[in-house]
Amino acid sequence: MSEARFKSAVQKFLPEHSIDYCYKLWVEHGFTFKIKNKRASKLGDYRYDPKLKLHVITVNNDLNPYSFLITYIHEVAHLVTFSEYKRSVRPHGTEWKNNFKKLMLPMMSNHIFPDQVLRKLAQYLKNPKASSCNDHQLMRALQEHDENRSGVSLSEISAGQLFKFRQRVFRKETLRRTRYVCCEIKTQRKYLISKVAEVEPVG
Repeated sequence: MSEARFKSAVQKFLPEHSIDYCYKLWVEHGFTFKIKNKRASKLGDYRYDPKLKLHVITVNNDLNPYSFLITYIHEVAHLVTFSEYKRSVRPHGTEWKNNFKKLMLPMMSNHIFPDQVLRKLAQYLKNPKASSCNDHQLMRALQEHDENRSGVSLSEISAGQLFKFRQRVFRKETLRRTRYVCCEIKTQRKYLISKVAEVEPVG
């Protein structure tokens, strides 16, 4: 893929001033990059095919530009960490965290991120979690920029209220740290759901 084709493919997904940097990472690390339809279980992923000796990174196409950029760099950090350590370290251990911080540093600017997101991202980078979704302050700041957001955060609805999540209906119950205990109406089974999960109130 040429530089022009790469930049054309990503321009509607990334903040404008981050495109050159993302292209540079793609060239430097030589991976196949794919933009995927929304996946409920993940925002992106990194895989290595040992038979083809091929690095593949994917990112979901429904993310806002700031979430897309963070996810893209998150996955590049996995590639860099794998190249350095293979499978001898934990997927989101110290080595990955250090690589992620280093790769994010050139993007820590108001030219790239809105001020509110930038401040929450700076806090998150002090000790990055396995997913930006697990940092509720950062996730909330990012959600403010979701153009196609149709629901509300679970934390925004009242205890006892019914809501739809991933095509299933639940009742919100008690808070356990960063997740709510929720009862699925059909099966009466209990689940822990992130308080920043996007849900659709019922009734």
